[in-house]
Amino acid sequence: MSKQIHVDEQNLRIFSRLAPFIQEYIYNHSWTELRPVQIAACQAIFDTDAHLLIAAATAAGKTEAAFLPVLTLLHENPASTIGVLYIGPIKALINDQFERLNGLLKEADIPVWYWHGDVSQSHKKQLLKKPLGILQITPESLESLLINKYHDLMRLFGDLRFVVIDEIHAFMGTERGCQILCQLARLEDLTQKQPRRIGLSATLGDYGLAEEWLSSGSNKLVITPRIEGVNRQVRLALEHFWVAHDDEVIDLTNHKARKVHKGRKEGELVGGSRYERYIFNLSKNRKCLIFANNKSETEAVIGSLRKIAAQEGEVDIYYVHHGSISASLRQVAESAMREANRPAVTAATLTLELGVDIGYLERVIQLEAPLSVASFLQRLGRTGRRGEAADMRFICAEEERLSEAPLPEQIPWQLLQCIAIIQLYLEEKWIEPIKPLRYPFSLLYHQTMSILVAVGEISPAVLAQKVLGLPVFAAVSKDDFKLLLRYLIDIDHLQLTEQGKLILGLIGERVVGKFQFYAVFPDNEEFAVKQGATEIGSISMPPPVGNQFALAGRSWEVVEVDFKKKIILVKQVEGQASIFWRGGSGMIHTRILQRMRQVLVEDIEYPYLQTNAIQRLRLVRELTRNSGLDQKNILLLAKDKCCIFPWMGTIAYRTLERLLNMFCRESLGIKNIGGVNPYYLIVKLDKTKVKSLYPEIVSLCEQRITAENLLSDAEAPEIQKYDKFIPHPLLRKAFASDHLDMEELRQQVELW
Repeated sequence: MSKQIHVDEQNLRIFSRLAPFIQEYIYNHSWTELRPVQIAACQAIFDTDAHLLIAAATAAGKTEAAFLPVLTLLHENPASTIGVLYIGPIKALINDQFERLNGLLKEADIPVWYWHGDVSQSHKKQLLKKPLGILQITPESLESLLINKYHDLMRLFGDLRFVVIDEIHAFMGTERGCQILCQLARLEDLTQKQPRRIGLSATLGDYGLAEEWLSSGSNKLVITPRIEGVNRQVRLALEHFWVAHDDEVIDLTNHKARKVHKGRKEGELVGGSRYERYIFNLSKNRKCLIFANNKSETEAVIGSLRKIAAQEGEVDIYYVHHGSISASLRQVAESAMREANRPAVTAATLTLELGVDIGYLERVIQLEAPLSVASFLQRLGRTGRRGEAADMRFICAEEERLSEAPLPEQIPWQLLQCIAIIQLYLEEKWIEPIKPLRYPFSLLYHQTMSILVAVGEISPAVLAQKVLGLPVFAAVSKDDFKLLLRYLIDIDHLQLTEQGKLILGLIGERVVGKFQFYAVFPDNEEFAVKQGATEIGSISMPPPVGNQFALAGRSWEVVEVDFKKKIILVKQVEGQASIFWRGGSGMIHTRILQRMRQVLVEDIEYPYLQTNAIQRLRLVRELTRNSGLDQKNILLLAKDKCCIFPWMGTIAYRTLERLLNMFCRESLGIKNIGGVNPYYLIVKLDKTKVKSLYPEIVSLCEQRITAENLLSDAEAPEIQKYDKFIPHPLLRKAFASDHLDMEELRQQVELW
């Protein structure tokens, strides 16, 4: 009883401290009490001058936790410039938070602005004319301001009090996150003020790493309130389907494989495979988000669902949301998902994974396995936001594998990865720790050029001081930077004046003169797709005139292609076409692979598995025992071919592959190395050396081989956007440090 009184007193004390317009907002929205995370955040903001990390579950009220005390302080003592800078990872999240803050600030004299590539120039000009209140912005648009409004930065940010960084886990360990830290340091250097930082996240595995990232380059402590999570009810289900090349489906419902041909038997389902029908029924008449791991899959699934709905006379409630869809169509999808009491189904990539509040969402469907536990939690967190149970369904489709197929191709890797990710969270609440980048040389080029174009001309010594003073370049030596500057002068990105000052070179001007320069992630040089004057989206390669392709969940026929303006004119057609985007596979942590192996060898039937998934898991566990995979990491596929099952994450797998390539080609007579990172490696070698493969790997791991030894002198892996402008010795250093890990490889081989 005393605990309840204490909580009430806390609520009352914090509530009375809030600005009157916030109290009124709370009354009008019938809040019965402030949430624990909001109380803790208010105490930290009101009673200290520390930075604040708000790490709490989705729908715990993090946004309000940050802004209730910040807006109160801004109301009591208005800033003379922009007072709060909110940095968000994606436009959709900024749009969503803009609406939420607008509602909160209706009665206050604190303007809120949003600024990204889809925002009108007239809106931006209003802010520039009278820079006050809150600015919500992407890192790319902030970079544009730092360059193009360099002489206005004091007028814009001279009295900046707070920086709120949303979804910080999406930034940590990336060049884009390093870019933000550079931007904050540059602003602080200019204004000679250090605004307080507030980081928000629902999916952090290591608070210490997040605190270190948030406070980088500052002298303030970070407070992270420890909030006990509310035990939400969660509904999970995982189903598996066999899908053959000709859209046959292998049905395992009766615990044995049998082929089912669409439309070939009486009573068979017409229009859509069982896999597609299953998705259709899961989402029918619901508010539902379907997550896929690439754009192509989002287009394909919505095309299939729309086709089935048309055949059944159902209303078209289907949308697609990804980075190549036009801003107007993305907003149509977002509005449909927010609208209460109306079914809507949207297939998305990670563009709707982060933070967007879809309050009436009933279900999330995940196609194949997410890449991480963090991604699983983000996607699960989209649903169950109004006191309802969070509902997430996983569906793994696998092409039919004949028993004669090689052993690794008979293993349902996506099914195992789904189970491993779910179990890691259910059993351990484990989330991937995020490793910081040691040598972000692509960003080093970017920030060097950004600072130079902003100031006009500068001496090499002052430029080095400004750039190497940025916290993310702590590991970069003066010699490294000198090498970069000399190289950039050689390739005419920089020029040295007679007075010894650096200015932009002719080629450098072309690079920084494009709006794409503001982003540190690679450009998508895509063709705009238009129906008349309406933009549909964009694709990378234009099909020939008369050909059809899918975009925004519909089929289009190419009418005309303007290669100079990069425009494809189309007309809408019936039927179902396809389109393909290239995309990276991402990084998978070693802990997930270890748990996948455990799934294969343990005898547990997980409660969320559905009929087909149960049977598929039984089959692969039987295969594991019969093949000896439960006992060994290396299995013989043929007299001269071995398969290595490393059970290591992406980086350790890559390290092992390079170790074999660099040190075992001759000693083992290796002819070919293939496989699928990070699941398996297939090594074709001299058949008399097969038994030597395992001892050779162990022996190499015991030697003093470093990651640098795994690159040849001729190699210079270009991974990041501006790596093509980096001297090769620096690229090799970065790759060895940030993309290989001999220490982890040694640890994992010991477990074999």
